Amino acid sequence: MAKPIPRIGSRKNRHIGSRKNMRRIPKGIIHVQASFNNTIITITDVRGRVISWSSAGTCGFKGTRRGTPFAAQTAAGNAIRTVVEQGMERAEVMIKGPGLGRDAALRVIGRSGIRLSFIRDVTPMPHNGCRSPKKRRV
Repeated sequence: MAKPIPRIGSRKNRHIGSRKNMRRIPKGIIHVQASFNNTIITITDVRGRVISWSSAGTCGFKGTRRGTPFAAQTAAGNAIRTVVEQGMERAEVMIKGPGLGRDAALRVIGRSGIRLSFIRDVTPMPHNGCRSPKKRRV
């Protein structure tokens, strides 16, 4: 049986380096989603493409400790560290949810050296809510 001829343009033949550090992002959007059980921080560029993310769960917190302000603080620090290395200088902050990690994450973002253009609360609020269940008949 003959040997297969290696293709010139195949991915196996050439080394693909990490593209994370090649992009320089001067401005971005920091999304903080703080629920009662977890805090998720996602950092995107202005077009909405994710650059970096972190959550209290990925930082090693388990169970009820994921919802604590300290866990949110650690998660925000991890997410921001990577984008500061990529050269982010300005950011907008969108905070969503009622969790305890809202303020702690915002405090870390403010101390990181990134200039914040605005902080917006984008928590979804129902205008009239869901339809209530029908009356119980006994």
